[in-house]
Amino acid sequence: MRQIVLDTETTGLDPRQGHRIIEIAGLEMANRRLTGRHLHKYINPEREIEAGALAVHGITLDFLADKPKFADIADEFLDFINGAELIIHNAPFDLGFLNAELDRLDRVPVETLCNGVTDTLKMARDLHPGKRNSLDALCERYEIDNSGRALHGALLDTELLAEVFLAMTRGQNSLMIEADEAPRPPVGSDGQARQRKPLLVRRATAAEVAEHERLLAAIDKESKGACVWLGKPDLAA
Repeated sequence: MRQIVLDTETTGLDPRQGHRIIEIAGLEMANRRLTGRHLHKYINPEREIEAGALAVHGITLDFLADKPKFADIADEFLDFINGAELIIHNAPFDLGFLNAELDRLDRVPVETLCNGVTDTLKMARDLHPGKRNSLDALCERYEIDNSGRALHGALLDTELLAEVFLAMTRGQNSLMIEADEAPRPPVGSDGQARQRKPLLVRRATAAEVAEHERLLAAIDKESKGACVWLGKPDLAA
């Protein structure tokens, strides 16, 4: 199972207003372990950076002046994510910017190349409804050290998000499992190890998914837009 934990930093909040990507980072995991492969690029956005965005990530236009344009790194980026599941915090935000960049180059959207997208913000909202679910809040909740995150940065954020994702999906608070810490098989009354039965996973049918969405829409209407399970995009995450 190949997964890419992905993050971007941008010149502003809305690609429809011409805002661009200035940093992109991805960490590769295979079978829930970091492989050591990563992609990290600073990108010349060919436009000004908004003051609000600069306050978040601290990346200046002077620093980016000699960096490659997105067109120069597009092939390397697409090769890196090809066939992998993407793990992104507030995925609609990053995908919106990535697809806007690719559209400028007449390239296909990210979703046509990757093997699905997991939005950890939506996952966190499902697990912790009504609570803060920013990356910093999740690091605090799962006791992950984020003391080095004075500003947002794509590479550091992917490292933290990888820890958070593993903690949310398995309760595993470390990226590495030592061999002597591997779970032991269950033992029967005769002292012999027993084989676990394969875990049966039942996936919702299309009809069940549609009924679930209908129920959430009804709750959202009744609560006047306060349904926390709909996972509305959080641009400040």
